[in-house]
Amino acid sequence: MAIPKTLQWRGDAASGALHIIDQTLLPARRVELALADTDALVDAIARLAVRGAPAIGVAGAYGCVIALRQGLGEAGLERVANARPTAVNLRWAVTRVRHAAGLDPQRALAEATRIHAEDEASCAAIGAHGAPLVRQGMGVITHCNAGALATAGMGTALAPLYVAQQQGRSFRVFADETRPLLQGARLTAFELREAGIDVTVIADNMAPTVLRNGWVQLAVVGADRIALNGDTANKIGTFGLALACRAHNVPLYVAAPRSTFDAGCAGGADIPIEQRNADELRRIGPVQTAPEGVAVFNPAFDVTPAELIAGYITEDGIKQAAQIAPWLRGQ
Repeated sequence: MAIPKTLQWRGDAASGALHIIDQTLLPARRVELALADTDALVDAIARLAVRGAPAIGVAGAYGCVIALRQGLGEAGLERVANARPTAVNLRWAVTRVRHAAGLDPQRALAEATRIHAEDEASCAAIGAHGAPLVRQGMGVITHCNAGALATAGMGTALAPLYVAQQQGRSFRVFADETRPLLQGARLTAFELREAGIDVTVIADNMAPTVLRNGWVQLAVVGADRIALNGDTANKIGTFGLALACRAHNVPLYVAAPRSTFDAGCAGGADIPIEQRNADELRRIGPVQTAPEGVAVFNPAFDVTPAELIAGYITEDGIKQAAQIAPWLRGQ
C-alpha cells in the first residue's frame, strides 16, 4: 500500500524548508516544492498546493518557524494563521506554536515537529476506530479528499478504509469528483488507486443515483471545522451528500482529529466560510466554461447540521454530537 507523504520538514530551524507535494498538479504530475520563506508558504496554502485541514495545520506550524527566522514576529505569525479562514486547524497550530515557543525559531520547530507527530498518530487512531464500520463487500462514498494528501498521516476519512484494507476486507469506494477543483477525482481517486482500493469517480450530482441504486451503505467525509453542537464545515457539496444519505438511510460519518473541533464555536452559523476566486467556476484550467464577467457564487465549504451526521470518528473513538462539548472539556 503506497500512502504519499504530503509534507516533510528537512533541515534545522535556521536554514531548513518545508517540502510538500504540489497538489494542484496531481494526478498528471508529481512535483515537490521546498518552501523556505513566508510568502511562498502562505501562497502554497492559499492556492491549495497544500490543503486539507490537518495538513495546513501542520504546514502552518512549520510556517511559524519560517516567519520567526525571517524576523517577522507576531505579524508574520498572523499572516500564516490567516492564509485560509475556515479550517480551524491552521490558527490552532499557529496559536499553539506561539504559546510554546514565543518568538524563538528553534523552539517553534520543536513544537511543530510535535504537532506533526501527533497528527500522524491521530490519523492512525481514527483509522483504527473507524475501520469496523467498513464491512466486507460494502460500498462507501466520500466527498473531497480527506486522505493522506490532506494530513500528515494516513488521513481522516480515508484512514478507516486503509485500515480495513490492511485487515483483509475488500470494498468499493465512490469518490465524488468535488467541483469546482476536483479534489475527489484528482486526489482521492489517485490515493485509493495507488493503494489498490477499488474506486469509482462520479460527478457530485450522481451521488443520489448511486445511493438510490443501493450501491453504497456508508458515507465518510472529513471536516475543516466542527462546532460544539456538531455542525460541520466541509468541502462544498457535503451538505447535499448528507441530505441524499438521509433520504436513502445511509449513515454519514465525519472523521476528524480533536484539533478540528472548535470549542469557541457554538454552531454552524458561527463558522466563517471562505469565498474562492470566481474564475474557479468560470474556467476549468485554461478553458473558459462560463461567460466572462458573469456573477459567481463560489464558497469553498458548506455546513452540514449535526442531525444529519451519524457520528464523529476521532482519535478517542466515535463520538455523538451530544458528547462533543464534554469530550473537549476533558470530562
